[in-house]
Amino acid sequence: MTAPGAAGRCPPTTWLGSLLLLVCLLASRSITEEVSEYCSHMIGSGHLQSLQRLIDSQMETSCQITFEFVDQEQLKDPVCYLKKAFLLVQDIMEDTMRFRDNTPNAIAIVQLQELSLRLKSCFTKDYEEHDKACVRTFYETPLQLLEKVKNVFNETKNLLDKDWNIFSKNCNNSFAECSGQGHERQREGSSSPQLQESVFHLLVPSVILVLLAVGGLLFYRRRRRSRQEPQRADSPLEQPEGSPLTQDEDRQVELPV
Repeated sequence: MTAPGAAGRCPPTTWLGSLLLLVCLLASRSITEEVSEYCSHMIGSGHLQSLQRLIDSQMETSCQITFEFVDQEQLKDPVCYLKKAFLLVQDIMEDTMRFRDNTPNAIAIVQLQELSLRLKSCFTKDYEEHDKACVRTFYETPLQLLEKVKNVFNETKNLLDKDWNIFSKNCNNSFAECSGQGHERQREGSSSPQLQESVFHLLVPSVILVLLAVGGLLFYRRRRRSRQEPQRADSPLEQPEGSPLTQDEDRQVELPV
């Protein structure tokens, strides 16, 4: 039997569940809008100006530094390129781009590091097995490195302005295509300067030894020749018997005085 007045009524839990679902949907929508606004306007013109000041303050030099970065020849997709480059830029700012404490450049780097940490929420993470895919070792000047970093932030800002969710793209297939080539090129790139340096260290001593040997040989021959010349000057010239010179000498002796 059904209690009087109970027919057609929904249990209180049904209304409560529907209310909670509605609240969750509204909350998720508001969070999505906040993330959209957050990612689209996170990189400001002030950050790009700070990077440009870092570039302008660098001394022009031919000295090169070593760092790992994305090989754009392997990774053609601009979104996947920036997803990979963004993670590498974080490591570069932490390990390579170092300035004296409390200087304007050091403060700028700290601000860029804080920005990169906030930007993490705008990027989806791909498989860790592809962390080294499409990456090779670069040997460039500090100025070239800073220009690469600025280009990453600038291009990231442009894409986020167009679509805040663009970096949720799955790039595992793109990374997998160049994973083997990336490791191979990395080994070639890292071994080439080492090979040149080892050849240089071996070639220079060899050339020096050859020059010393040739110089010693020439000195020995010259000294030996200088010793033989006085001996030849002191000893009389031997003339063969019957030569015209000896005959003339004999005739001179036979002439009457």
